Amino acid sequence: MEKTRPKHLDLPKIRLPLPGFVSILHRISGALLFLAIPVVLWLMQGSLSSEAQFEAFRGFISHPIVKLGLIALLWAYLHHACAGLRFLFLDVHKGLDLPTARKTAMAVLVVSIALTLVIGGVLW
Repeated sequence: MEKTRPKHLDLPKIRLPLPGFVSILHRISGALLFLAIPVVLWLMQGSLSSEAQFEAFRGFISHPIVKLGLIALLWAYLHHACAGLRFLFLDVHKGLDLPTARKTAMAVLVVSIALTLVIGGVLW
């Protein structure tokens, strides 16, 4: 008997549930934070070395594209923290039923985006 499974998955047609989407974003945000560590440390070291370097640092981070990158890092941090708390609760078997899992996944997205908009707006 031959199996009729698809040989090639059509990824745009696959609909990922919201908790799965939050899980993937958690991994992406963690990778983004990890990859940003050397750049942030280099910038911080440069800003602390002298007054001239600090002024150069201020000029660099005042560029709108750099500000958008920093807001993306802010989102990554906030999303990773919110989703991490959600996963800690899942690890102790709280919120495992499907309706609660969907609500907490939506809460993670809403809270992380809202906090990013508020803090990013204040810092812009």
